[in-house]
Amino acid sequence: MANNLVIVESPAKANTIGKFLGKDYKIIASVGHVRDLPKSQIGVDVDNNFQPKYITIRGKGDVISKLKKEAKAAGRVYLATDPDREGEAISWHLANLLNIDEKDKCRITFNEITKNAVKNAVKAPRKIDMDLVNAQQARRILDRIVGYKISPLLWKKVRKGLSAGRVQSVAARLICDREEEIDNFEQEEYWTVTARLSRKKAGPAFDARFYGTADEKIELKNEAQVKDILKQLEGKKYIVQKVKNSEKKKSPAPPFTTSTMQQEAARKLGFQTKKTMMVSQQLYEGIEVKGHGAVGLVTYIRTDSMRISSEAQQDAKDYISEKYGQKYLPEEFRVYKNKSASQDAHEAIRPTYATMDPDSVKDSLTNDQFKLYKLIWSRFIASQMSSAMYDTVSADILAGKLLFKANGSKIKFQGFIAVYTEGKDEETDDSEVSIPELNEKDQLDLKKIEDKQHFTQPPLRYTEATLVKMLEEKGIGRPSTYAPIITTILARGYVDREKKFLFPTELGKIVNDLMKNNFQDIVDVQFTAQMEKKLDDVGEGTKKWVDLMRDFYGPFADTLKEAESKIGPIEIHDEETDIKCEKCGRNMVIKSGRFGKFLACPGFPECRNARPILDEAGVNCPKCSGKVLYKKTRKGRRYLGCENNPNCGFMTWDMPAGENCPNCGNFLVKKYSGKKLSFKCSSETCDYIRENVKENTKE
Repeated sequence: MANNLVIVESPAKANTIGKFLGKDYKIIASVGHVRDLPKSQIGVDVDNNFQPKYITIRGKGDVISKLKKEAKAAGRVYLATDPDREGEAISWHLANLLNIDEKDKCRITFNEITKNAVKNAVKAPRKIDMDLVNAQQARRILDRIVGYKISPLLWKKVRKGLSAGRVQSVAARLICDREEEIDNFEQEEYWTVTARLSRKKAGPAFDARFYGTADEKIELKNEAQVKDILKQLEGKKYIVQKVKNSEKKKSPAPPFTTSTMQQEAARKLGFQTKKTMMVSQQLYEGIEVKGHGAVGLVTYIRTDSMRISSEAQQDAKDYISEKYGQKYLPEEFRVYKNKSASQDAHEAIRPTYATMDPDSVKDSLTNDQFKLYKLIWSRFIASQMSSAMYDTVSADILAGKLLFKANGSKIKFQGFIAVYTEGKDEETDDSEVSIPELNEKDQLDLKKIEDKQHFTQPPLRYTEATLVKMLEEKGIGRPSTYAPIITTILARGYVDREKKFLFPTELGKIVNDLMKNNFQDIVDVQFTAQMEKKLDDVGEGTKKWVDLMRDFYGPFADTLKEAESKIGPIEIHDEETDIKCEKCGRNMVIKSGRFGKFLACPGFPECRNARPILDEAGVNCPKCSGKVLYKKTRKGRRYLGCENNPNCGFMTWDMPAGENCPNCGNFLVKKYSGKKLSFKCSSETCDYIRENVKENTKE
């Protein structure tokens, strides 16, 4: 019988660790948390130093019985939950249930699930870190008090079933504020004038953009200005006044933190934050890799540190040297600095083995696992490579007194770009721009001159990637909370998603206004960021968690009391449609229920007619000419299906392209291959396809 018991959270993690420790160790999983605050009541005694009332989580009885039995039989118990506040709290709860003294050295942690890391952890057990436990406990109690105190107010004043969250309310506010910016945005007109030039009549042409004069930049704001400029340019010679050739260095991006991984997975793979965390957790806990057994492929995936261990840097160096050569290595190891010392509890997210490149494990991974592992691996390897080098040229060109500028660049040495380039939130043109060799006083030939009208654009709505970026910049939440924040505000119906963009619902705007007008601190970005800093202080042992709670609760209780007396009932008007109720003739309205929006008769309870909303795609079925509808699977994945299904049978995962097929007239759909977009006919009998379509992302 094994003399040592190791308790982890998940069966996958248990399976991986079991391969490393041998027959003297038994590894079992707690399957997440075992105790929590009760759902039926607040579970916090605010009059007794905010003492929490923890109960065993429903459904965990069998797991706990097994844990107790195994712990009693074992000579020693190790608590090996994840190396963060949440993991520390789970270990503390386990210690309480199993009657382990919290002063015992029972806690082991490792940043990666590798043989060396796990064995070294077992050799150096420590006591449970009560500062980390109290930081997690304080966050949980704060969130519980805010949710259980404000939610009943929302039920009373707005609508039953609503809820308010401490950090989620701030995220919803950011989305509401952005929508307000867009609504209030006033377009401004501006123009550009571009000269198409060449050094010789038959030579390669290049573009130069109008700048102004040698003395000042001129902003072109209307057509009259442009016409005046074009008149001044008539008959003028274009003379090169100045040429500057230089070299530009571009450094690689640092290895992933949780936030940057979520952002890049959204940009490059189209993953939602929830999916990114689910797949990365699988890679961390262990995958059965052919020829290697269970392997934890990446390091711990909840981190805001950019630190890399010296061993990992050396492994990367050896791999890069062998694969690409010495010139692809920087003179010294690259070191990336964190924003603060508190963000150094873990390493950055990286592959556990640099030599285990994505193609070597592809056959052992699902498609999603492979995509994310390749992203993490490539980003890490690139972060340890030499800079990319560009030859750049800038030229000032005079046409009379008017100045044009031309800029070009050409890659000289790939460096890290041979492995990885960082994605961007907004589309930019990073392609090389070739300019022929120019000399001062060269006279250039004018091929054509083009003027173009533009209008300034409002800020884009947040995507999940840009919202996570903003939350991190503002200090809202922590690595483990970004995905739950977004999931929660979507589930509550305060925010909706259209394509990849997030926007507030009418309900979200009403609740946000109520919170802003009555609970300013709760939805104040700076106040919430300061609270995160105080929670960090608790985790570092420089602040008592009960003191933090007292400082918060006094003003909060006063605000709550004032709000209850001040706020009157708020009515949410149902959106009326032009669809007639077939039973009584009234115009049906859109209502929200637990399964989403539906049509209902406003004559309830006299008339109880209700039916689902048919979300028409605006195209006809290529099989039977019926209406094509947007539909969702049980897991929420969107697809197109014919209104006459199941009789017709038409369905596709591909979305309409907004154009009809030039061959047969049926609608075209979008097909993606990586980042490349094609338009393909929706009809199975038509083979029309248009490749390399440029997608309009300004929505």
